[in-house]
Amino acid sequence: MNRTLGFYGAGTGLLLFLSACGAAANVGTVGNNSSAPTATPPTSSAPAPTPTPAPATPAPATGATVSLRIVGNLGGVLVDASGKTLYLFAADTGTTSTCSGSCVQNWPPLTTMGTPQASGGVSQPLLGTTTRGDGSMQVTYNGHPLYGFIADSAPGMANGENLNAFGARWEVVNAAGAAVVR
Repeated sequence: MNRTLGFYGAGTGLLLFLSACGAAANVGTVGNNSSAPTATPPTSSAPAPTPTPAPATPAPATGATVSLRIVGNLGGVLVDASGKTLYLFAADTGTTSTCSGSCVQNWPPLTTMGTPQASGGVSQPLLGTTTRGDGSMQVTYNGHPLYGFIADSAPGMANGENLNAFGARWEVVNAAGAAVVR
């Protein structure tokens, strides 16, 4: 008899365990009488507020940097951010560039994506930009579009000084914005 009670006791324990598991599985289902709170939507007749997206802040555009550097016997001349000499083209009229096609291959314009920045002896008010035929923005100084020269492979070179190419002279530019003619 003792043995029978042990079997029934174990069976009762198993039934209680299974009942508890079944009840736990039903938590949160329809028909459950648990006292867990349920969320109900508000009954307000006012429309729900629409979230306002934060305005996108564009990344600041980086402007080309122009500074002054002593180059050979030319004195202080304008250079780009990598220290390469900048030139003006005597054929340009005002801020309008007349250098295009193969001219640009030899005399690449100094372009910028933002406001050009003056550094080391360059006057910020003399810096400006002009729109090129291709839509890019070319840096100007004292009203002259600025260019590099393909044969200036390193800082401190001025191989384009006083060259006559593409119909006019190319000259380095001093801090005042004038051509340096030697």
